[in-house]
Amino acid sequence: MKSFFRIVSLLEGVSYLLLLFIATPIKYLQGDASYVKMLGMPHGILFMLYVVLAIVIKKEMNWDNKTLGIVLVASVIPFGTFYIDKKYLR
Repeated sequence: MKSFFRIVSLLEGVSYLLLLFIATPIKYLQGDASYVKMLGMPHGILFMLYVVLAIVIKKEMNWDNKTLGIVLVASVIPFGTFYIDKKYLR
């Protein structure tokens, strides 16, 4: 389960960065929202999967509620999931 969570964490982080730094600027600078539409749904699914897996894996990883909170907050901070992978999942 941990390795699956690491994969989802990586994919969620990459999709978030693509959405923030590629798709959103294209939307507002060029007026083309197609990239946001294309990346938004996969990112949303990966985000929800990340949250569910974090809650499920909490017991396996012996995380307290504070650690779980940090893991969940990191999903909305750019590069946060990469920090979680390095600090808590390796």
